[in-house]
Amino acid sequence: MPPLFSAVKILVAITGASGALYAQRLLDNLNPREHEIHVVMSHYAQQVVAEELPGGLKFPEGVKPHGLKSMNAPFASGSNPPDVMVVIPCTMGTMGRIAHGLSEDVLLRAADVMLKEKRKLILVPRETPLSLIHVKNMELLLLAGVTLIPANPSFYSGAKTIVELVDTVVARVLDHIGVSNKLAPRWAEEKE
Repeated sequence: MPPLFSAVKILVAITGASGALYAQRLLDNLNPREHEIHVVMSHYAQQVVAEELPGGLKFPEGVKPHGLKSMNAPFASGSNPPDVMVVIPCTMGTMGRIAHGLSEDVLLRAADVMLKEKRKLILVPRETPLSLIHVKNMELLLLAGVTLIPANPSFYSGAKTIVELVDTVVARVLDHIGVSNKLAPRWAEEKE
């Protein structure tokens, strides 16, 4: 019997926005035995992780981390792009640089590759309030085919812990990657 899914090459990019737990929960729910998973972190992401995750970011065995300045990473070229790239959480600065094609490091170059190769790019912005510049950058990204999944948890899930609340966002990200999950309850169908 053929597998019910196909392996996906996934790049998880982590920036310095507050919300490192979103990245951790995404990594916790991606199986490196089923998918090829790469991780790249911005410089400031490491400081935020140290502040928000006292035990540090935990990579499942088989996840491949890459240095921010290493343009030799396989996803830095259109000849070897990932199937999906997720920037989680995504700072407004990173979003703006992606929207305007600035590629000064491998994280931004990978996003640029995703856009030019018309691959799935998912950004999980975590910022409030939004300025007009943020909204205009979001507009540019949406027009370019980017999926924006703001880190807005759903409260109808009845979450009792912060992790359960975070998982309502991570579940949506996994849905858009194409990875099945049961992290959060689905909205109930209306009764007839």
